[in-house]
Amino acid sequence: MSSRTLRVVEYRAVEQAIMARGVEWDFSPTLDRITALMEILGDPQNSYKVVHVAGTNGKTSTARMVEALLRERNLRVGRYTSPHLQSMRERISIDGEPLSEERFAEVYQDVAPYLEMIDDRVGKLSFFEVLTAMAFAAFADAPVDVAVVETGMGGTWDATNVADGTVAVITPVSLDHTDYLGPDIATIAGEKAGIIKPKATTVLAQQALPAAEVLMRRAAEVGAVVAREGLEFGVLHRELAMGGQMLQLRGLKGVYEDVFLPLYGAHQAGNAAGALAAVEALTAGDDPLGDEVVRQAFAQVSSPGRLEIVRRGPTVVVDAAHNPAGMEATVEALTEAFGFTRLVAVVAVMADKDVDTILDLLEPVVEEIVVTRNSSPRSLSPDDLATRAEAVFGEGRVHIEDRLDDAIDRGIALADQGDEIGSGVLITGSVVTAGEARILLKAAK
Repeated sequence: MSSRTLRVVEYRAVEQAIMARGVEWDFSPTLDRITALMEILGDPQNSYKVVHVAGTNGKTSTARMVEALLRERNLRVGRYTSPHLQSMRERISIDGEPLSEERFAEVYQDVAPYLEMIDDRVGKLSFFEVLTAMAFAAFADAPVDVAVVETGMGGTWDATNVADGTVAVITPVSLDHTDYLGPDIATIAGEKAGIIKPKATTVLAQQALPAAEVLMRRAAEVGAVVAREGLEFGVLHRELAMGGQMLQLRGLKGVYEDVFLPLYGAHQAGNAAGALAAVEALTAGDDPLGDEVVRQAFAQVSSPGRLEIVRRGPTVVVDAAHNPAGMEATVEALTEAFGFTRLVAVVAVMADKDVDTILDLLEPVVEEIVVTRNSSPRSLSPDDLATRAEAVFGEGRVHIEDRLDDAIDRGIALADQGDEIGSGVLITGSVVTAGEARILLKAAK
């Protein structure tokens, strides 16, 4: 067996061991297990500064932008995000690159003996808790200067909340995971507010009033400094540009002109403003970061699976939108930046999502829709999704395919019936759908 094959085998065995701990969305409202594990590992999460990112949508994109700015300032940065699109290794990155298969397996082997101890003494550690511990340990071992850490779900009881963020970033809060986080925006915001720690700086994206009230109250209770989008920082101007948009951003310490962001949509511009404010808050002194630092950093940003073009002729766009707020932002950005004359959607969505609202949002911009499923056991069946879609689109505009690969082929064939320049395919509905579509279409990792 070659060394490369051996590394792959070891990595696959580690993947299986982690997945054997249960599904990622199995939410348990306690920090007891992860706290006990961190203590036995020597609390690695306390050995570097942390930028902690919570919210409903935009967390991963914001984390990637924070990372880019910090790395442009010559800092060593660890990034922990979830869920992954294609490989579990994506979740833990150092110096802008996911851990190698060999390093991922090494980190797991380093913590594995302690996992069994906690399993026996406190309770079985979950899938997400194990990955969180691995990330914190890998960052300490590197070592990194700053870790950019995205919550998995919520905030207060999220495993990542064993870290005390120097800066807490709250992206827009909306309805999602209501079975776990609560039935309304105020309750969900209360859960996410748990990452706001005493004396930290809190960077708040624009929020619905019920969320803003809860988040501001939490900040006041713990004595956190607050920076609000639209008041202390924000997007002063944005216009379309080839391959993205050109921005004028107001940060906490200065105004930054002619910033090119190779991502689409007003929501990504807002994410950029929040990331900028977070890095300024983390940086000592009152001097701005410098126009060139900001320009260079943002020009290099990518966010795979977020309005990502993966093919031309017709244009195929992959997007991970999976809740109404995310789909609303996607539709607005599509309309603004692409101007399709004929758009076909390929949709696979989880059964526990607000499927009808997602379909309602797609209908005005989509000519025809191909409904299918992804590999998740939570995926809504194509037949059930077709029934829901026909109520919105009408029977003649809905097509059913049992497999995602066949659905993509069908979507491309339907788009080809229009003109080559103005036709497009949007593959969306879930992070899992986006990730599997990227694999099928051989998009760059």
